[in-house]
Amino acid sequence: MRKNPLFLAVAFTLLAAATSAAAPQTPQPPAPQPPVPGTVYKPDFEIPKEGVPGQAKTEPLAPTEGYVIGAQDNLSIIVSDETELTGKYRVDTDGTISMPYLSRVQLAGLSLAEAQDKITTLLKAGFIRNPQVRIEVDQFKARNVLVTGEVRTPGKVTLPGTTMSLLEALALAGSPTQNASNDVLVMHPPKPGEKSPEPIMVNRKDLELGKVGRDLVLQDGDIVNVPVAKRFYISGFIKNPGSFVLDTGTTVAQAIILAGGLTDRGSDRRLTIIRSEGGKSVEISAKMEDKVQPNDEIKVKSRFF
Repeated sequence: MRKNPLFLAVAFTLLAAATSAAAPQTPQPPAPQPPVPGTVYKPDFEIPKEGVPGQAKTEPLAPTEGYVIGAQDNLSIIVSDETELTGKYRVDTDGTISMPYLSRVQLAGLSLAEAQDKITTLLKAGFIRNPQVRIEVDQFKARNVLVTGEVRTPGKVTLPGTTMSLLEALALAGSPTQNASNDVLVMHPPKPGEKSPEPIMVNRKDLELGKVGRDLVLQDGDIVNVPVAKRFYISGFIKNPGSFVLDTGTTVAQAIILAGGLTDRGSDRRLTIIRSEGGKSVEISAKMEDKVQPNDEIKVKSRFF
């Protein structure tokens, strides 16, 4: 049977409409709306800026930690918005500087932070309402440590900066000689109005091994003394009899180890020490745990069998 063309057209149209309704529809984004006049766009978040290249920061620099101002230092003092006060100042031998408005100001013996506070307080007392002061060391004076005793080149050692380690000072003094004690004495100069502090004793071997001395920092005016080594002697049935450097606290057992140990005939129970007491030499019985004293002579006797 022949179908009507009009009927076919209507059928195809209805079929296409049904297929379009069954297929999933992809949502379309809303059309952008024009901005309302007079409003300012603000982003959801802002990326912090690191600063404009070439533009100096306005925050004051932190003062050198622990540094104490001394005579002959050259200081750079910056007072914000005060060109008359900002400049270079040399600390005189009496520890003072000459500053406009303030005349003489005592700064030696103060840390940089204390000096800043002092000048700020003085300027605030009638000169400037809210002074902003920053102090930096423009040039350090020549600072020295004196190394004496059993080193190859005793004398003054110039500090490369404000401080120096004990190992550096010993190395610059030519290192200790063969007669040097393992005990090194460090003496700090007393502060004004205070008593001289007790000397600090450091074992050089422990220092070289990094066991001690990491917190011991030398400053201007310190004295390092490397004394002549105290010695002890050991003889008898020992592998290497002779003279040895005595470290503080050395025991008889440690002395025997330094001398190479006992021979096959040596006895660790037949030990004596010849010691000077009251100007006379006396021989006393010794045990392995006894402490050795300077100039002691340890005698190792043979076994009975």
